[in-house]
Amino acid sequence: MHGLQKITIVLVLASATTGSVSSASTGSTGSPWASGRDLTPAQARLTVRDDLGRTVSLPARIGRIVSIQPEITRMIVSLGAGDRLIGIDYAIRSEDHLFGLIFPPGARLPVVSMSENNVNLEEVFRLKPDVIFASPFERQIVESLERKTSVPVLALASMGRFARQAEILTLVGRVLGREARAAELTTYFDAEIGRVREAVRDVPADARPRVFLSFWGVLTKTPIAYDPVATAGGINVAEKAMPDVLGAVNTLVSIERLIRWNPDIILVHGNYLPRDRKVTVEAVRTDPRLASVKAVKSGKVRYTFGFWNWWDMAEVTVETLYLANLFHPGKFPGFDLDREGNAIFKKFYGIDDGFSALCRILRCGEWSHD
Repeated sequence: MHGLQKITIVLVLASATTGSVSSASTGSTGSPWASGRDLTPAQARLTVRDDLGRTVSLPARIGRIVSIQPEITRMIVSLGAGDRLIGIDYAIRSEDHLFGLIFPPGARLPVVSMSENNVNLEEVFRLKPDVIFASPFERQIVESLERKTSVPVLALASMGRFARQAEILTLVGRVLGREARAAELTTYFDAEIGRVREAVRDVPADARPRVFLSFWGVLTKTPIAYDPVATAGGINVAEKAMPDVLGAVNTLVSIERLIRWNPDIILVHGNYLPRDRKVTVEAVRTDPRLASVKAVKSGKVRYTFGFWNWWDMAEVTVETLYLANLFHPGKFPGFDLDREGNAIFKKFYGIDDGFSALCRILRCGEWSHD
């Protein structure tokens, strides 16, 4: 996996009469198209540096989008540009619990990719997209896709970091001419996350629970960085571990190491259908190898959401509030996860009771009793 680069964007306007090139700023709340400027696609391009450090030239007006990166697909919907999607990947169409709730028309979109390295080129040619959004994990695949289709491919992923999520949402908003909506959502996200940070700011280190996250269907597979835990006033015991692959966000540890860490809380990846969970809270609690671990002895093994096909800003905002209340319940009197979650989903996706619908699928209303 390649290291991620800071993203930049420049609007380049080509003169219709002289062919010269100049740059112009779009500003933070609008695009030049709002002023009535009527340039053709050949006369205007957006130049973007993506997460592979590639400089990608895009049409300044993007009306047709293929996205095989689920995180970006959800961002496009949150920006109010879901109607521009003309092709998506198999995972978000068939395996994602959230996408069908936030964007029902997605059920009718063509699937152009079964995996990151398996794209139906004929379907892409047929759809004639203006841009393809992809994951920045294999430069060769991204560049091959761009070369074979002659469509600009923008490789982006937040890697689960809050600052990157906001930065990428801002970029996608700029690319799609939805800057004002992107600014609205990033401001809201920052305020909600800031509310949690302020609530736990004065909690001393020795009062912050040490947390182990059992993710991706493997008991000892864990993220080495997890912003919801740190923001909510917890300590990720794996935060100094080496990743499995340079640039990755996860590592696989031994049972012995988990026992040595002796976490106060174990969080199990709950963002699977109950029947598909390969690791369950009950299995962790009854695992004889873990009988001496504090979290098991005290019964503090819980599900959490965890990211599913990368991140969703609405869901991760809810999760941060959920974890903060779990770690430090006295800081959040009267906390109601359902009410908070529905308000957040309403803000991002404009749907009523969206979080409650997701919770019915995941049965997260039962989590506190597991």
